[in-house]
Amino acid sequence: MPSPHLLTSDDWPEAELRAAVLAGELVPVGQCWASPAEPQLPALRAAAHAWGLPDRRLVASGRSAAWIWGGTSRPPAVSEVSIPPTIRVRVDADVRLREVRLDPSDVVDLDGVRVTTPLRTAVDLLRAPGTSEPGAITALQGLLGAGVVSAGDVRARLDALGTIPMARQAARRFDRVTTLNPR
Repeated sequence: MPSPHLLTSDDWPEAELRAAVLAGELVPVGQCWASPAEPQLPALRAAAHAWGLPDRRLVASGRSAAWIWGGTSRPPAVSEVSIPPTIRVRVDADVRLREVRLDPSDVVDLDGVRVTTPLRTAVDLLRAPGTSEPGAITALQGLLGAGVVSAGDVRARLDALGTIPMARQAARRFDRVTTLNPR
């Protein structure tokens, strides 16, 4: 269920919502719409992200979480979510599902929507295969630039990973990102 501050195609026909955007009465928020005066806070973006998901146990992660935390201005074309390996759910083709173990301290609840913390999101972006693509790097730079994570905290978390898969590659990627855009 979306936030009371969001409109969806369940509320109005999509054509009317898009016409309201053209008239300046609404702005898109993921797959939903809101008043232009509505602050684009993480809870609002999380509600928009969750609107199209079939199960509340899914955790917004990766680039979806980066968008929710304000690291990017637009959500990814394919929603990224995580779930513990013990849970089975069916998702649509426009959702990328990862089965991972998430420590309770790595997940926050934003008005009923579970999202990885900004720090966990940054580390996941660095560890993901294909992180060299511009979208993941831009999302990471956005998280750092928005001040929702600090470079020192990300470095400490990467150093604590030890020898888990992609840890060294993530550290090298992080060094490249912070060299290009030190904060």
